[in-house]
Amino acid sequence: MINRDLIRRKIVQLTYAYYQNGNRNMDNAEKELFFSLSKAYDLYNYQLQLIVEITKEARKRYDLEVTRVQREGGDAPSQKFAFNRFAVQLEENKMLGEWIEAKNSSWDDDIEVVRRVYTAVVESDIYQEYMNAEEDSYDADREVWRKLYKNIVMNSEDIEAMLEEKSLYWNDDKDIIDTFVLKTIKRFDPANKANQELLPEYKDMEDREFARKLFRATILNADEYQKYMGRISRNWDFSRLAYMDMVIMQIAIAELVNFPGIPATVTINEYVELSKIYSTPRSGGYVNGMLDAIARSLIETGVIMKELPERPHREQNVQRRSGRGGFGVHSGAREGQQRRQRIGQPRYRNNNGNDWNDNNGYQYDQPSYDQPSYDQPAEPTAQDNAAEEEK
Repeated sequence: MINRDLIRRKIVQLTYAYYQNGNRNMDNAEKELFFSLSKAYDLYNYQLQLIVEITKEARKRYDLEVTRVQREGGDAPSQKFAFNRFAVQLEENKMLGEWIEAKNSSWDDDIEVVRRVYTAVVESDIYQEYMNAEEDSYDADREVWRKLYKNIVMNSEDIEAMLEEKSLYWNDDKDIIDTFVLKTIKRFDPANKANQELLPEYKDMEDREFARKLFRATILNADEYQKYMGRISRNWDFSRLAYMDMVIMQIAIAELVNFPGIPATVTINEYVELSKIYSTPRSGGYVNGMLDAIARSLIETGVIMKELPERPHREQNVQRRSGRGGFGVHSGAREGQQRRQRIGQPRYRNNNGNDWNDNNGYQYDQPSYDQPSYDQPAEPTAQDNAAEEEK
C-alpha cells in the first residue's frame, strides 16, 4: 500500500523537519520516517473500519425501527443497507480484525462523528437510489459503498477535523489513503469471504529500502547536492527560492543520483508536483527549470547515466505552455525571467551563510550558497511528461 508517491511525500516532510530540529540524529530521523509511514497504514485500516462502524450504526437504527414496528405496527423496514453484503464481508475480514485487535482500535470515542456521517449517507441521493433500486446483488452493495466513500466520506469535514486531532501524521496522508481505500473496495470478491486480502503495508521490501536509501542519501550527501544547485543557480534568482524548494530539489537530486532505474523525467515530474503541494504557487516553474538544468549537467559530466529529451525551441515551448495552461513539465522559464527583472525582498535571507529566515520567523542552520549574478535570462527549459509513471 505504501507506494513511492507516499514515500516521497513523507521524505519531504521529514527532511524539512530534520533541518528544523536542532538535535539532528540520522538514526532517530530514520526511525521517525518509518513510524510516519506505519501511521499511514494505520489510517488506511482506520478508514476501512469506519465503513464497518457506519454499517453497525445502520444496524442499530434498523433494530430500533423493527422494535417500533412490532410495537406500533406498520411496514417492516428494509434491511438492505444495514446488512449490505460488502460491508458485512469487510466486518468479518480477518486482516482488518487482526489489525483492530493489535492496535486496540475503536471509533467509540468518536461515535458522534460516525452518526453525522451516517446521517449524511442516508440523506444522499446515492443512498436513496440504492434503496429504491430493484437490483439486489453483491455488486450493487459493493458499488454503493464505493460511491458513498468517494462522495460522502472523502469530503466529510467532520472526519477531516477528527483525523487531524487524532494524529499529526495524518494531516497530509488522507488524499492518498482514500485512493487506496477505493482500490480495496473494488478488489473485494464475495468468493474470498473473510479471507479477502487487504493491501499489504509494503508491496515488497524494495519499496521500504527505497525509503531508507533515499532519505539517508538526501541527508548524508546534502553538501554535495547543494553544490549542484549552487552551480546551476547562476541563471536563476536563487535568493527568491522558498526554503522548501531547496529541500525538495535536494531530495530530487538524491533520487537522480542513487536510483539509476528511475527515469530522470519521472523524478523531475514527481518533485515538481510536490513543490506545488508544499511550497509556493510559483515554485513549480523554478523547481522545473532548476531540476532540468541539474539533471542535464549530471548527465553531461557522467555522474548519472540517464536520458532527457532535447529541449524544444522557444517558440515551441511557448506554444505548448499556452495550449496546456498552468505548469506543464518545465513550464516556468518565462515567469522565472520576469521575476528576475523585479526587485523585491527575498523570501529567505542568508545571514553569513548560516541563518535562513522565512516569512513565518523560522530559522534554519543551512550551508550558504554563492549568490550568482542574474544578468543573463535563464534558458527556457522543456521536459516531456514521463512515458509511464514510476510506482
